[in-house]
Amino acid sequence: MSFQQGLSGLNSSSKNLDIIGHNIANANTVGMKASRAEFSEVYASSLNASGGTNAGIGVTVAATTQVFTQGNITVTGNDLDVAINGNGFYELTMPNGTMAYSRAGMFKLNNEGQVVTNIGGQLMGYPTDPAGTRLSFTAQPLSLPTGGPIPARATSSIAAEFNLDARAPVAATATPPTPLSKYGTSVVAYDPQGLEIPVGLAFEKTGVNQWNVYTSVNGSDPAASVPFTLAFNIDGTLSSTSVIPPLTLASPNDPAVTFPVELNLGSVTQFGIDFAVNNLEQDGYRPGELTSLKINEGGVITASYSNGQTRAAGQIALVNFRNVQGLQPTGNGNWQANYATGEPVHGAPGEGKFGSLRAGALEDSNIDITSELVSMMTAQRAYQANAQTIKTQDQVFSTLLNLR
Repeated sequence: MSFQQGLSGLNSSSKNLDIIGHNIANANTVGMKASRAEFSEVYASSLNASGGTNAGIGVTVAATTQVFTQGNITVTGNDLDVAINGNGFYELTMPNGTMAYSRAGMFKLNNEGQVVTNIGGQLMGYPTDPAGTRLSFTAQPLSLPTGGPIPARATSSIAAEFNLDARAPVAATATPPTPLSKYGTSVVAYDPQGLEIPVGLAFEKTGVNQWNVYTSVNGSDPAASVPFTLAFNIDGTLSSTSVIPPLTLASPNDPAVTFPVELNLGSVTQFGIDFAVNNLEQDGYRPGELTSLKINEGGVITASYSNGQTRAAGQIALVNFRNVQGLQPTGNGNWQANYATGEPVHGAPGEGKFGSLRAGALEDSNIDITSELVSMMTAQRAYQANAQTIKTQDQVFSTLLNLR
């Protein structure tokens, strides 16, 4: 009797309902990919059969596959929530030392400044220089500088861009004489410990197309300094004959500690308009504490500090596989690679076939609740139909046994 066909149908429909129920239960799980049951028929084959149709003996679940389509991206506003828009997986080093792969970008910082998942998997990335340029394609656990302030940097260069009024009279011949404080500007420099050093520049016209520059350090009188001369061409640009000596700055903490600072005045002009400072900057800074993190589409993590500085702290790595269907789900939004997947192919977000990243957002599951509910009703009817075939076979068997 054909109880076997109905029993195989019940088993297969039950497994299908389990898979559908698992999908529905994880409809709100970040990075979840829907699974589906794939069935195949089973036939009995007789030895030395020369022809004819072999009898079917039921159905089996040939495989449970995952659908790696893109899920919707939902904005969360959390800086360490990251969604992959396109192909690729995050690479994670698990606490037991094994490698795992995920699409769930819900990352946290642990007490050592490492970027980790909820179960302690460390996010892998590439080292970068402070400007964000990738230094190598050797992935390593990402670690952010949360342990202490970044060190101070002593000023090594001061750049100024301003215009000196060509209409100004020679200071010594003006009536009354032009005071040294009429044309000037100032900037704050820093010593190697990040202490502030006020630096002033004062300008005095000494002749046609010629100006003296006086300097002031730590509030000193600029008139007491040894000036140097700026000469201008007839078109108002700085003459190449101008020699601009470096400044010598002293630390407020220890005046015996001095260091030279390059003075860049190459963009200074002398036009017939009012004196104006257009740009004044220096390259030193005080120590700074970490204040925020940002991740761009290329996966570069940029740290911002309380001293106004920003620097890259690494780049998130992505991997892909020749056969993503071979990935083995292990729970917690992770998969493991095996022989069927092939070796992982490493890359960076937005390069080649790898998707870009969206910081402050998460990828939703790709499960369609409506489709799953319809599939569940279909599977339920299939289960009922297989149960009915067993019932019918039982009735036929009973009739045979009750023949008189």
